[in-house]
Amino acid sequence: MHDIIEVLIIEDDKRIARIHQKFLEKIEGFQNVGIAYNAEEAFEWIDSFHPHLVLLDVYFPDKLGTDILEYIKINSPETDTIFITAASETEILKKAFHGGVVDYLLKPLTFDKFKESLESYRSKRLLLEKNAHLEEHEIKEIWTSTKDMQRLDELTPKGIDAITKSKVYQYLGTCTKGVTAEMLGKDLGISRSTARRYLEHLVAENKAYTDLIYGTVGRPERRYILNKE
Repeated sequence: MHDIIEVLIIEDDKRIARIHQKFLEKIEGFQNVGIAYNAEEAFEWIDSFHPHLVLLDVYFPDKLGTDILEYIKINSPETDTIFITAASETEILKKAFHGGVVDYLLKPLTFDKFKESLESYRSKRLLLEKNAHLEEHEIKEIWTSTKDMQRLDELTPKGIDAITKSKVYQYLGTCTKGVTAEMLGKDLGISRSTARRYLEHLVAENKAYTDLIYGTVGRPERRYILNKE
């Protein structure tokens, strides 16, 4: 088990990079091992060091952070990534989601939010390194934040799995124009009927709402949209 999590900061703004470095120094269990200010430097650090965790921005002069994320997954698959960025475009979010990003933090970032994300990540990492088998509540914790865990522990209806529900909810948050049950099922690898059941459950909880999208031909599409109240 790693007592210290080694962190690489990849950020083109030197001022922000130093802020993140100072933040890390205040959190037990983490050590900043380097800072890369562009993609070329990032690739060199990743190839030579293989850090446990990368704090990654999206926009760089030479490449996008999503390109760096893809490079990490191919060349250092044991390295985890947290995005820290001002980017909120759907395509960026989708690439982060499908790329296995463990958290997505929006700038400007407070120390409290930074600390909560890092400590949640460390807790999950330690669980995975603890032993070969985990209890059900520990498995739930791997895929949810502390606040989400409190909600998931509440009684859920028959046929609704808390982990799947969390994944559907997180995915819905990446789709600004909403998603159909068919689209959700295809992207998450579940049946359309299962996807619809979870989407309707979120509607019943007032966490999502539906809208009909009319095309030029055929029946209108029923889209589910995250309720951002």
